[in-house]
Amino acid sequence: MSLSNIDIIVVLVYLITMILLGFILKKRAQRNKESYLLGGKKIPWYMLGMSNASDMFDISGTMWMVTLAFVYGLKSIWIPWLWPVFNQIFLMMYLSIWLRRSNATTGAEWLSTRFGLIGQGVRASHAIVVIFALISCLGFLAYGFIGLGKFVEIFVPWESISPYIPFTVAPSFVPHFYGIVFSVITMMYAIMGGMTSIVIGDVVKYVIMSVAAIVIAGIAADRLVGQELSVPEGWLNPFFGWRLDLDWTAHIAEVNQKIKDDGFTLFGIFFMMMLFKGVFASLAGPAPNYDMQKILSTKSPKDAAKMSGLVSVILLPIRYSMIMGFAVLGILYYDQLDLSSATGVDFEKILPAAIVQFVPVGLTGLLLAGLLAAFMGTFAGTLNAAQAYIVNDIYLKYFKSDASNIEVRNMNYLSGIVVALMGVVLGLFVKDVNSILQWIVSALYGGYIAANVLKWHWWRFNANGFFWGMLAGIVPALIFPVFFDTLDLYYFPLLFLISFLGCIIGTYAAPPSDMEVLKNFYRTVKPWGLWKPIRKAVEEEDGIELRNKNFGRDMFNIVLGIIGQLCLTLLPMYLILKAQIPLYLTVLILVIIIAVLKKTWWEKLEN
Repeated sequence: MSLSNIDIIVVLVYLITMILLGFILKKRAQRNKESYLLGGKKIPWYMLGMSNASDMFDISGTMWMVTLAFVYGLKSIWIPWLWPVFNQIFLMMYLSIWLRRSNATTGAEWLSTRFGLIGQGVRASHAIVVIFALISCLGFLAYGFIGLGKFVEIFVPWESISPYIPFTVAPSFVPHFYGIVFSVITMMYAIMGGMTSIVIGDVVKYVIMSVAAIVIAGIAADRLVGQELSVPEGWLNPFFGWRLDLDWTAHIAEVNQKIKDDGFTLFGIFFMMMLFKGVFASLAGPAPNYDMQKILSTKSPKDAAKMSGLVSVILLPIRYSMIMGFAVLGILYYDQLDLSSATGVDFEKILPAAIVQFVPVGLTGLLLAGLLAAFMGTFAGTLNAAQAYIVNDIYLKYFKSDASNIEVRNMNYLSGIVVALMGVVLGLFVKDVNSILQWIVSALYGGYIAANVLKWHWWRFNANGFFWGMLAGIVPALIFPVFFDTLDLYYFPLLFLISFLGCIIGTYAAPPSDMEVLKNFYRTVKPWGLWKPIRKAVEEEDGIELRNKNFGRDMFNIVLGIIGQLCLTLLPMYLILKAQIPLYLTVLILVIIIAVLKKTWWEKLEN
C-alpha cells in the first residue's frame, strides 16, 4: 500500500467525522421539507458560497483540469468554458437575483411561478424538467464516481487488499469497486443530514483543499527553481490562433496522440463553438442541480448574487494553484510517474501519481482527505438536488401532498439511496472522465439551453413550448453520441436548432400563459427582454414604472467579470511559473476591475 499509517489515520478521521456530522444534524434536517432540502433558508451567503465553490472543486474535474494544464499549458484556461465556467458571472450579475425572487424550492417548482399551476402544458413542462434534472444528476454522479475510482486505485493497489476480498474483480473494474465503496460512505452522511450537513461538510473540505493547494503550489515552485520546463513553443502563452500548434514530439511524444484524441487541434473553431454555446448556456440560468439548490437556499436575492460572486473569487486561485502545481511536477518528473492503465497511457492519472511521488507523509493524508472530500461534496450536493426533485416535485405533488414530516423524511432517505445506486450503475459503463464530461456539458445541456433562455426573456413562451423544446433537445442528446463519432460540442448547434424549433412550434400550438400568472411573474422577477405587453399591463394596473433598464449595465458587468475571472485563473499559474511581468499586469487588471465592479455591481445590488 502506498500510504503510511499516519496518512491512513488522517483519511479515516476525516471519513468518520463526515459520517458523524450526518448523525449530529439528522434531527435538525428532519424538522420539515425546507430544512432538509434548503437548510431552512437560514444559511449565511458566504457559507453557501464556500460550499458551492467546494462542490465545484471536485476530484474528477480536478484530475481532468490537471491533465489539461499538463497538455495545453496556459491555453488550458479556455477549455473549462465548455461548462461554461463563466456562467457564474451571469448568475452573479443578475440571474441569481431573478431566480431567488421566486422563493421556490426546486427548478421544477419555479416553473409554476412562470407558467402557472393549471393545464396540460404546465404538467408536461413540470415532468420534463424533473426528467432532465434526474438525468443530469445521474450523469454527474457517474462522472464523480469514475474519477474517484481512478484516484484511489493509485494509493490502494488492488493486490494489497485482494486477499481480504471474498470475490475477484477484473483489472479494468478495480476503479469502479473503489467508487462503490466511497459512494456508500458519502450517501450515508448526505442522506441523513440534508443541506445543512452538506454545507458544513463542504466548508470543512474547502479549508482542507486550500491548505493542500497552497502546499502543492509551493512544492512545484520550489522544484522549478534552477530548472526549465521541457514544453512545446506556445505552452506558456494563453493566447492562440486557428490551430493549436503544440508539438510535443521533442518532449513527450505520446502527448500528441492525447491532443488528437481530445479533438482540440482546430482550437479557433473549438473556441468559437464554446463561446457560442457558453453564452446561451449562461443566459439559460443554472441547470437544475446543486448550483441552483444553493441559490434557492440563500436568505435573500441580494445574498444569492453575493454567493454566486464569491464562488469565482475563492475557487479559482486556490484550485489553479493545485492544478498548475501538479502539472509542473508532472512535466518535470514525467518519467517517474506511473500513468499506465489497462488501455495504455492514462494522463488523467497525473494528479494521483504526482501525489505518490512528491507529497510528504502526513500531508499526503490531508490531501487525500481533501480530494476524497471533493468527491463526497460533489456527490452529496448532486444527490441532494436529485432528492429535492423526487420528493418535492414527484412524491408531494402527485402522490401525497399532505405527507407528514416522518413520511417526507423516509422518502428523502429512500430516494437518496435509489439515486445513488443508479449513479453508481451508470458509472460502471463510463470509459473515462473526459467522455462523460463532454456528454454532460455539450450534448445533454445542449438540449436544455433553448427552452431555458426563452423562459426568462420572452413573454409569449409558454409551458407547451417549454415541454416540446426540452423534449426535442433531450432525446437527440441521448441518441446523437451513438451516431456521431466526433466531439459532442461540434453537434451542439444542431441540438440547439432542433430544440429551438420545438420551442417555437410548441409555443404557437397553444395559447399564451394565463395573464395573471405572467403579470405576477413580471412584478416579482422584473426581467429584461421581450416583455413589453406584460410590462405595460402591470404598469397600467399598478400605476408605477417597472421597466428593467439594467440590460446595458448587466452586460458591461458580465464582460468585466469574465475578464476578472480569467485573471483569477492566471494569477496562481503565473505565480508558480515566476512569470513576473505577466503576473504584475494580471494583478493591475484585476484591481481595476474590482474597483469598477464595486461601483457598477456591489453598490447597485437590490432585493
